[in-house]
Amino acid sequence: MPQEVAEMVARRLRHSFSASTLTGLRQMPACDALVLLATYLKPDPTYRPVKDDRSARWHLSTGRGDFEIVTTGPKWYDTRAKRGGGGAIDLAMYLLDLSFVDAVKFLTRKASPYGADHPQGIAADPR
Repeated sequence: MPQEVAEMVARRLRHSFSASTLTGLRQMPACDALVLLATYLKPDPTYRPVKDDRSARWHLSTGRGDFEIVTTGPKWYDTRAKRGGGGAIDLAMYLLDLSFVDAVKFLTRKASPYGADHPQGIAADPR
């Protein structure tokens, strides 16, 4: 029995991400995440924020289609589908139809050629 528990713990450790990586991705501004996720990205110069001056509206394309996304910090909202969320992981899952694990892997690979836990990766990003 202890052998089985040790193997289960080892499997979980292999498939987990560091807390600093997850925190970095959750706090990443959505506009920065869009740069990593979209095949086409264009800010909407006609958009005027109502509640928060940091808000911006973006027109973008991914392999799943075209989107109109409003971003404010890490939060995002798809104006066409009337669906929103927070954090780069959630946005990647939505725009690219990825699982949580695949979204984290995709973002860490795109965000840093060194990897998220490298001193120059996402975990070290001061934002």
